[in-house]
Order: sequence, then C-alpha cells, then structure tokens
Amino acid sequence: MATEQQKQGGAGGAKRKPVFTKVDQLKPGTSGHTLTAKVLTSETVLHKGRAGAAAVHLHPTTIAECLIGDETGTILFTARNEQVDLMKPGTTVTLRNAKIDMFKGSMRVAVDKWGRIEITGPANFTVKEDNNLSLIEYELVNVADE
Repeated sequence: MATEQQKQGGAGGAKRKPVFTKVDQLKPGTSGHTLTAKVLTSETVLHKGRAGAAAVHLHPTTIAECLIGDETGTILFTARNEQVDLMKPGTTVTLRNAKIDMFKGSMRVAVDKWGRIEITGPANFTVKEDNNLSLIEYELVNVADE
C-alpha cells in the first residue's frame, strides 16, 4: 500500500518547484515569492561608509531603490549592499523567496538572507510601466472584533 505522501509524489524534504508570481499579484505583508523581472532603474538612496578608526568593525551599508517590472506592472525593489551590484538597469533577474515590505504606506520588494537574486537571460517580455504598484498607498486599518 502506498502512503498518502507517496501518492502525492512528494518525498520528505524534497524541493518544491517554484511557483512564479507576476508583479500585479503581489500583496502587502506577503512573502515567499519567486518572480522574474527586468531592472529598469537603480538609484542609491543610502551609502554609509567607514569613518575613522572607531568604525572599523562596522560594515559599510549601501541601499538602492530599483524599479523592476514584468509584463503586468512595476514595483520598487530595495537592494542592500552586494545586491546593489546585481541590480543594474537592463538586467533580468529572478528573485527567490522575496517578501513585501511596507515603506511609508507603499509596497517594496526585498530579498533577505533567506532569499536569493539570480541574474537570468534577457527577458522575453515588455515591461508594463504604467502600473507601478509602489505608487499605491495602503492604510493600516484595525478591525475590531465584535
């Protein structure tokens, strides 16, 4: 007799095939997204370097906001440190285990230490630039239980 797990074709600890998400499907507070997107722009917004002997043990921090998109829309990606070098305009990337962060009421995509950025071949889609999800402002609403 086959066990329930064998019927479903899954073995314990086996990798799942990633389900690719489109930009227009991203929602606030969600994570675990895999998406392929083209980098449109990259702008460094924070660069903290080393200053003086006291700061030798501190790592320099660089943060860039990159506008990325696919055929469904665009969204801002927050690139940190070595990620900034990967996110060059014109590059096509696959973001694995990406999450949605909220910044001043709007969505940003980020990849933390649990995720990965992979540079892939040129995209075979045209980016829909008139649907920027980072321009939508969300408001935190508390729902009271009755």
